[in-house]
Amino acid sequence: MDKIKIVGGRKLFGKVYISGAKNTALPIICASLLTDEPVTIKNIPFLSDITSLNALLRQIGTQIEVREEFLNGHNTQTIVYHTPKPQSLIAPYDFVRKMRASYYVLGPLLAKYGHVELSLPGGCAIGARQMDIHLSSLEQMGAQIEIKNGYVVADVRGRLHGAKISFHSASVGATCNILMAASLAEGETIIENAAKEPEIADLINLLNKMGADISGAGTSTLTVRGVEQLHGVTHEIIHDRIEAGSYAVAAAITKGKLELVNANPEHLQVPLDILRKTGVKIELAENAIVVDGQNCVLKGEDIYTDYYPGFPTDLQAQFMALMCVANGAAMVTESIWENRFMHVPELMRMGANINVHGHASAIVRGVEKLSGAPVMSTDLRASFALILAGLVAEGETIVNRVYHLDRGYERLEEKFKAVGANIERIKESD
Repeated sequence: MDKIKIVGGRKLFGKVYISGAKNTALPIICASLLTDEPVTIKNIPFLSDITSLNALLRQIGTQIEVREEFLNGHNTQTIVYHTPKPQSLIAPYDFVRKMRASYYVLGPLLAKYGHVELSLPGGCAIGARQMDIHLSSLEQMGAQIEIKNGYVVADVRGRLHGAKISFHSASVGATCNILMAASLAEGETIIENAAKEPEIADLINLLNKMGADISGAGTSTLTVRGVEQLHGVTHEIIHDRIEAGSYAVAAAITKGKLELVNANPEHLQVPLDILRKTGVKIELAENAIVVDGQNCVLKGEDIYTDYYPGFPTDLQAQFMALMCVANGAAMVTESIWENRFMHVPELMRMGANINVHGHASAIVRGVEKLSGAPVMSTDLRASFALILAGLVAEGETIVNRVYHLDRGYERLEEKFKAVGANIERIKESD
């Protein structure tokens, strides 16, 4: 497994070009299964999760054409997906175990073809992510579902039908899956307590361009009036708010200044407000956010993760790393996942002062300095938090198991080197 070596102590200056949003790309790619016609998706990041999902779709029978383009100031991917007739309606274990978002094929394949067999998914080990909301909602829409030999086997006679569905939690994954399924269902589907993330709005935008009839984007109640068929389209996905927030912390923790090109401040209002409270200057430029941590005295600020528009759970670990070197104490409360403090022991190996209370909260008391150490990545966002700690630590930090990073951060070393970081990847064969 590759490792990343960081020698800390450098302030970061310059521009970081924010990539297309992973959490938008994955469901939108799967939405291409809803039509027989080609769907062209622009601004797709170079990530291992995209590669894994493409492999799954090829196994299903999707024709995929990939081309590199220079878009929004940096190289990106435009990919054409075309599934005129699937070869298989099975999403096997060997594909699904690599990435949890493979479950996004469930709604489209069931709605379009009336049958799907999906291996129960894997992904980051940050807590139980049951599929009960997905499955119970599809059952309300007329699907017959059973769990057999580690697979979800779903069937429907004819078309799915509309239903009034109320989620017990605002699940992003379930919202995406049911939106896609309901687009081809007969009648009207109302989703209550739906997720409100920008990634959901982008999926709705795509589906409506394909001929769907969905209203309520950005609210907790979505109304889907099913149509008989959808058509091909060209769509450019939004940029990654989590990547932008992660690099914003990099500017703050190193007391540098970064211009985050393509970042949308409307998608990061709560994290940016917390950065301001810590003492960091935030300026909004044309098509960019400028984060200036120069000469600031960092102050600890409490963090409470919540569903959008609250503080994103996917930025909790990165902001905790920042609080490790801020003055005073900060309470970090994780309300979304029950096992998302696995980065804490690794930060403590570097000298952080963190006390965890149960599985939901931690008190972080800022220390004068962190020290480089060998640490182990446990999940995608925790991996970036360890990179951040390494950037500000004295000496050398080795981050192990960085395949997590490749799932969600495009060309990370290249982007960090461009703004002055002393960082390199150590290949397994080196």
